Amino acid sequence: MEATLAERIGVTRFEMWFRHHTAFLLADAGDVVVAVPSEYYQVWLRESYRDVVLAAAAEVLGFQPAIRYEIDTARFQPEVATPSTTPSDKSQPVEAKSPRTRETLFGTELSPPEASRAKPAKPTDDTNGKHATRRWRHLSDFVCGPSNRVAHAAAISTVEEPGESANPLVIYGPVGTGKTHLLEGVYVGLRKAMPDIRPCFITAEEFTTRFVQASRYEKHAQFRRQFRECSALLIDDLHFLATKPGTQREFVQTLDALVSDGRQVVITTDCHPRLADDLMPELVDRLLAGAVWPLQPPDADTRLAILRKKASIYTPMIPDAALELIASNLRGNVRELEGAVHSVRHYARVTGKTVNASLVREALGDLLRHSVRTVAVADVDAAICSTLRLPAGALQSTARSWAVSHPRMVAIYLCRKHTAATYGEIAKHFGGKTHSTAVAAEKKVRAWLEKDESFTIGDRECQAKDLVERVERELMK
Repeated sequence: MEATLAERIGVTRFEMWFRHHTAFLLADAGDVVVAVPSEYYQVWLRESYRDVVLAAAAEVLGFQPAIRYEIDTARFQPEVATPSTTPSDKSQPVEAKSPRTRETLFGTELSPPEASRAKPAKPTDDTNGKHATRRWRHLSDFVCGPSNRVAHAAAISTVEEPGESANPLVIYGPVGTGKTHLLEGVYVGLRKAMPDIRPCFITAEEFTTRFVQASRYEKHAQFRRQFRECSALLIDDLHFLATKPGTQREFVQTLDALVSDGRQVVITTDCHPRLADDLMPELVDRLLAGAVWPLQPPDADTRLAILRKKASIYTPMIPDAALELIASNLRGNVRELEGAVHSVRHYARVTGKTVNASLVREALGDLLRHSVRTVAVADVDAAICSTLRLPAGALQSTARSWAVSHPRMVAIYLCRKHTAATYGEIAKHFGGKTHSTAVAAEKKVRAWLEKDESFTIGDRECQAKDLVERVERELMK
């Protein structure tokens, strides 16, 4: 039975889902009972491999049996005792001696021979080794707001239905908006919901390092087993793979193997895949096949909620008036807010002063002053050119091609939003355009944003919201 099943689904999948996780029993009525260690395996194997198990059993037995999946936790304890030759119920055990002997009523040793010697791959688990003391964050600790609610809901859905919801799930956003928090929350949620599986959590940098080492020492098979046979793959900071085409090709193949087998993949990166010029088109296409959700910098209300949550674990308590002062002045990322809470708490302890708005200004004086930045028209111009990799001065030319005119319209819109320049001053900067041209450009971009439309830049489509968000992040640097 096992040799037939392995031949039908491949040795890799057999080792992953059947060896050491199933036992085939032949009941008196001729039914085939598939014993499994948990409800997770029961549901997964029944839904994913029912037809192929049925076909393999029919091939071995010579007739079409009924298949039943039953949970038998005692059979899959770490130390399995040799079963008695006399069955204790109506079912006769297919494995008559021990898991290593692999003698069955349906056949003998698993073939080909090398497959029988293969050991099940051990998924990467960062709770081992150097990461043993890592403090994993939970989804329940994540502070939701308009800027991150959809991405948070997608993460929860992934935990509840891994492999059934969007796959791959891509979460993108600037530094400090909670990407790693959500990824860790998915990891913890999967471990808690399904203790029998071990999802793989890894950074793109570490994935690259292991791939390079595997290439150097010719251990590609071991590397691929490690990642392509894990129950779920969670990879942080995918943008690290930019300008690394070899690693990207390997990751594309890994992604294909996992998604085609129904195993969940969750990815975080710093921008929308369409705007990642250094990612291969093949990889971008596969990322877009799932769901892509943004994380934006928190608004004032969300910043205040984050500060309250961070401050609630400390004494003395920081009053709301002080927290509101921080929230209204610091518009950066979550780490900056958390650092502000630590600074205020430490300053109050050292000076012995009561925590209030005055103390906040003393403790965070430099930080509050530096948080106020004046944006000029030239800054917006430079940010657009840097983001889209246009040559300096491109937006000031008289060119009317979409590769230049559309970015120029976005620049005019952002100048009106982030600077105090008049329409005339903005028009003069961008090639001596007229006042009315600048007004029309701003209205055009507003319409794109309201309707969530895309537009053409050169030979590619670009979402207006994604481009605006990316340029605004560049302005904040």
